[in-house]
Amino acid sequence: MATIEQARRLVDVLAAELSARSGMVLRHDHYYRGKQPLRFASDEFRKYCADRYQGFSDNWVQPVADSPVERLTVTGVKAAGADKADADLWGVWQRNGLDADSQLGFLGAGNAARCFVLVWGDPDDEETPCVTFEDASTAIVLYEPGSRRKRRAALKSWQDGFSEYATLYLPEEVWKFERPLSRGDGKSPQMAEADAVMDSWEPRDIEEEPNPQPNPMGVVPMVELPNRPLLASDPISDIAGTIAMQDAINLLWAQLFTAADYASLAQRIVIGAELPKIPILDAQGQKVGEKPVDMAKFVQERILWFENPATKVESWPAATLTAYTDIIEVAVGHIAAQTRTPQHYLIGRMANLSGDALIAAETGLVKRCQEKQLWFGQALREVFELIALARDENGKARALRGGEMLWADTQSRNIAQLTDSLLKLKQIGFPFEFLALRFGLTPTEVADLMLMREREAELDPVSAIMNAAGPGGAIPAAPTEPVGEPAA
Repeated sequence: MATIEQARRLVDVLAAELSARSGMVLRHDHYYRGKQPLRFASDEFRKYCADRYQGFSDNWVQPVADSPVERLTVTGVKAAGADKADADLWGVWQRNGLDADSQLGFLGAGNAARCFVLVWGDPDDEETPCVTFEDASTAIVLYEPGSRRKRRAALKSWQDGFSEYATLYLPEEVWKFERPLSRGDGKSPQMAEADAVMDSWEPRDIEEEPNPQPNPMGVVPMVELPNRPLLASDPISDIAGTIAMQDAINLLWAQLFTAADYASLAQRIVIGAELPKIPILDAQGQKVGEKPVDMAKFVQERILWFENPATKVESWPAATLTAYTDIIEVAVGHIAAQTRTPQHYLIGRMANLSGDALIAAETGLVKRCQEKQLWFGQALREVFELIALARDENGKARALRGGEMLWADTQSRNIAQLTDSLLKLKQIGFPFEFLALRFGLTPTEVADLMLMREREAELDPVSAIMNAAGPGGAIPAAPTEPVGEPAA
């Protein structure tokens, strides 16, 4: 059991690491929302165009992040040795609203490289523990040295009003702390450090609840869902590599708009005139001198001036803007290739693609989704194990360690081709329940469908026998008694 000083020190360390990660999480969130700062290729372009294109973005980050999430749908969990998906645990999933929240978690993991799931018992409903997906900016897990799975501690931190709150989860106990928010009033580093010492974490008192309180589950009740994990470093965000190309595309659009504004029409110029000057007037309005016009105004007012009257230029043709759009299209193609996002998701052009061609175009995305199912599925199995522990079902929790997550199919399929393939599988002997799952029904829907078939069989047994015909449509013959020797 940890002392209060050990718990406070651990909260300090984990909160500092969480704060260090939050900058990347916030930056990726801004890019996903389209709040992207415009990068400039030159100081001159920034000087004249910064305000004009402030807030503009051609957001390609969002479809890159969204494309795999729309194909990640959990349909159930099956324990090791079980014949069917676990209906009780699926009920907990549904009652916690995780059909929707899991999509938010998968999106958060793709953007921020990770998300978390917290499981804790509900004293008002012992059968339904509370299960919540947590953002990478508010939660963190500490692992045993040399392990990527065995958890030592977890922290959830959030702000409310003028206070910051933290809950530290350990295998045997749970600590709750709070502290005032940093005022950030421009003090020196020494005085800011003194404030931090005075405003350190203090135990958070809650009526009728001990602090620390025991952890009846015996394990850290928070699980990390890593996105594209690596052996020796942090997981990778889906959009981290897209940001640089996104900045380049935004800059190209800004330059295209500038070219369209300045040079989309033929330009006429007058040669041989004297350099324009502005008269200088005295208090009575009399001209007392002249001063040259500020040449910078010529740029802003779109006027070109040649000091040499011998220059022989009469007009300029309108600018060709397709040079910019061609480069932008190439840049979007690079984003598609680097992120394995189908080009028809980004470019928006489909020209009579066959079903096979569409499947081939989406192969990269399908494989990307299957990788996510592998890593997210491993973590979600641990989540269901925690749910079983919170329900005091230790045997089921052990079985879930070797179980499997059930997912909806990630591949877009032509319905005619799918039904034809299922019919062929039926003809070689695959059971109907397996075919219904392959068709895309959830385990719950398959269970309902099997009950419907039973009711139909009771009402019309002849049709049921015909539907159960063997390969080739032949009805299996009834078994006959073996023919014995004739009686003496």
